[in-house]
Amino acid sequence: MVDITHKSNSLRQAVASAILTVSKPETIEAVKNKTVPKGDVFEFSRAAGLLAIKKTSDVIPDCHPLPVEFASITHKIEGLTIVITVEVQTIYRTGVEVEAMHGAAITALTIYDMLKPLDKGLEISSIRLESKKGGKTDFRQQQAAGIRAAVIVCSDSVSKKIKEDTAGKKVMEKLKDNQIEVIAHEIIPDDTGLIQEKAREHAGKGCDLLVFVGGTGVSPKDVTPDAIRPLLTSEIPGIMETARRYGQERTPYAMLSRGICGFINKTLVLTLPGSPKGAGETIDALFPFILHVFKVAEGLRHD
Repeated sequence: MVDITHKSNSLRQAVASAILTVSKPETIEAVKNKTVPKGDVFEFSRAAGLLAIKKTSDVIPDCHPLPVEFASITHKIEGLTIVITVEVQTIYRTGVEVEAMHGAAITALTIYDMLKPLDKGLEISSIRLESKKGGKTDFRQQQAAGIRAAVIVCSDSVSKKIKEDTAGKKVMEKLKDNQIEVIAHEIIPDDTGLIQEKAREHAGKGCDLLVFVGGTGVSPKDVTPDAIRPLLTSEIPGIMETARRYGQERTPYAMLSRGICGFINKTLVLTLPGSPKGAGETIDALFPFILHVFKVAEGLRHD
């Protein structure tokens, strides 16, 4: 199965449909009057469709088991056609479009089985996905064009070239994946005064996003949050709360991160862990969703 462990839970919705066509008006009348020998066609097929939705991962190998938190199956008669509509919702890391289509297919097959003694001209057609919502695909519509970022790595060992800057490179790679232009990449030691100097410098240049990598832990040298907090004109606690929650689902050590986020005037500042894994996971947790803050703060950015 595809690895979805890097994804975040979100509300996922899908609507699918299937069409069953009969060859005789009498067949439709039997359905309406509930005189089909095998029973109530709509109720039996609805029950079968609901079971199919829940059992999708049992019969389609690459589908992930997921919690189905809402399912609806409706039937509509249009002439000699029965239109089946299936809606499925979940709060999970992956979508439910296959579950919805599986439900539509089995609902149609159940109707076919129940009507075949009465009508030899039945036909199932057009099992299709009508719509889907949720996940990063929807949020990628957030406008990232024109957002410029600077990445500042805070590390004594990296600044002295004892270690390679893998975390900063990982962050830049992920920012570029989100269509954000990285206009600066610097490496500085863990020094409060220098961190503040760089923050003021890049915020003063009109940089939209300033990302500090490293120095967010609990060791005596981890001073990045302490250096940045006094400079913030408005803090946004929910952003780093989201990052810590995401990290906590992957390692209990995420609770030790002291990262903060907020605006320095018109510049959004993020403080990320110094490990490549921690920094990369923080970007995964926040993007592309965080791009909405630039839309909300549009007036602030363009004053």
